[in-house]
Amino acid sequence: MAKRPGELLDALISSQRSALVRFLSRKLGSIDDAQEIAQDAFMRLHRLEHADDLDNARAYLFQVASNMAIDQLRRRKLHARYLEEEGARLQDDTAQQDPGTPEELVAARQQLGLIYRAIEDLPLRCRQALMLHRVRGLSYAEIARDMGVSVSSVEKYILEALKHCREHLIP
Repeated sequence: MAKRPGELLDALISSQRSALVRFLSRKLGSIDDAQEIAQDAFMRLHRLEHADDLDNARAYLFQVASNMAIDQLRRRKLHARYLEEEGARLQDDTAQQDPGTPEELVAARQQLGLIYRAIEDLPLRCRQALMLHRVRGLSYAEIARDMGVSVSSVEKYILEALKHCREHLIP
């Protein structure tokens, strides 16, 4: 008797979803990210042409999800390093600048205008995430909760905002 398409996926979702999310939560330290990656792993299994031919679909699902979690952790690490380097660079730039002369003060105001315009040009979600983080000092998890998105989405928004600002400010 032939199985109907998607039967394997339905069975895996109903039997393994909570176990997969728990597994990923331990790896990632975030239930929101775990749920997002679990969903993506199920989608990858769904897109697999011969999923019904897998010898151990559960093991395949968990391995795919584990690999996706590792990628997420790598992105987080790179993002944190990028933010740290940017923060250090900005502190160095600020420490070196002493807008004492009128010319320097005018230049500083022009630079501030460029910053405001760059921030105004950002997509709404990127601008919200950046402002919540930089102005209000919220953590990524707090921002994710406020915006109703995952922590990884907040990371993406802030990274996009920083890249956009850098492109508009550095000649």
